[in-house]
Amino acid sequence: MNLFEKLYTLIIFSAVIIGIAIGQVEFVRAHAGSFIVPLLVVMLYITFLQIPLEEIKKAFKNKKFTYTSVAINFVWTPFLAWMLALIFLGGQPSIYIGFIMLMVTPCTDWYLIFTSIAKGDVALSAAILPLNLILQVLLLPIYLLIFEGTTGVIEMQFLVESILVVLIIPLIMAALTQFLLRNRQKLLGNLKLKLTVFPIIFLSIAIAAMFASQGQMLLNNLGLLARMTVPILLFFVINFFVSQKVGKSMKFPPSERISLSLTTLARNSPIALAIALTAFPEEPLIALTLVIGPLLELPILAVISQVLLMFDRNNY
Repeated sequence: MNLFEKLYTLIIFSAVIIGIAIGQVEFVRAHAGSFIVPLLVVMLYITFLQIPLEEIKKAFKNKKFTYTSVAINFVWTPFLAWMLALIFLGGQPSIYIGFIMLMVTPCTDWYLIFTSIAKGDVALSAAILPLNLILQVLLLPIYLLIFEGTTGVIEMQFLVESILVVLIIPLIMAALTQFLLRNRQKLLGNLKLKLTVFPIIFLSIAIAAMFASQGQMLLNNLGLLARMTVPILLFFVINFFVSQKVGKSMKFPPSERISLSLTTLARNSPIALAIALTAFPEEPLIALTLVIGPLLELPILAVISQVLLMFDRNNY
């Protein structure tokens, strides 16, 4: 483990503090958000570059992992989110809806970086991503109908950005790089080695940008943050133990259990936020909930990735 990985949690928390601090400058706050997607693209390019293309093809054939992750993400997780929302947010309808929308949409970008840092099976995590994206888009209106009696429409721009810009482009770039350097394996190996630490660096900058653009909103709504903290923490703690227990019962190797944990923990706020902005334009608290959620989620994922690394070192 290199120095960046050892200090990873500290780096992430520092990025949060720096982001909030520089976000107090109006110019920075107004423009910081535009850096997040490009940083994600670069991070995922480097992450995909570390994976032999044959591994991604092989990962698509792992049906047991696919069925397990789908069951946790789209059967168990919505039920857990609904129960937590009923217990902690039942008297706050807007926050209740926002919380459920956030928790029933699995992540389609950040979690690959955390999976890589935690030494999980990134190829496997990448293979499950398109299915997660399609299912959450199809099922979110159904969840809203079941849990709240309402449905929404989807802004196609955000779906195109999620699957094309953030996923397909870096994957094609990584595949093209590997193809062009297929006869120069030593050069390719040196390139991968030199780029190893950069996903952590770019992730930290992206997190700082997110907090710079949205941190002031967080500071202005600390009461909402307080109400959401307990159910969000419980969601991550419960799902962490559920995914680990299920992974062990399914006899998944450690790298696959890490992937299972992170693909069932990380959430996809951009998709949920896109739907909220179009379906509930008169309910700003729903959108605010979906903005604040990731500000809590990212530091939690940083800690969880370190816990998973510790488990891996202990050959769990």
